[in-house]
Amino acid sequence: MPSRKGKMDRYLTTAEVAEPYRTAASTVRYWRHQGYGPRGVKVGRRVLYSEAELARFDRQLLEQGPRQWGWAA
Repeated sequence: MPSRKGKMDRYLTTAEVAEPYRTAASTVRYWRHQGYGPRGVKVGRRVLYSEAELARFDRQLLEQGPRQWGWAA
């Protein structure tokens, strides 16, 4: 799917998404089940995540900040 700049977004698997968040693929699948985390696209039996969607989720996490989880800032 072309992005606004005319480039193709790279799509990552659930396991590839889990790596930068230092979590297991099963956690990413649980996030999806709960409606949390980056939005995936179902392609056949697989769920893929665009890099643009991961960037959006990262921005969301930064905006929410540590207070959402009860951590001291």
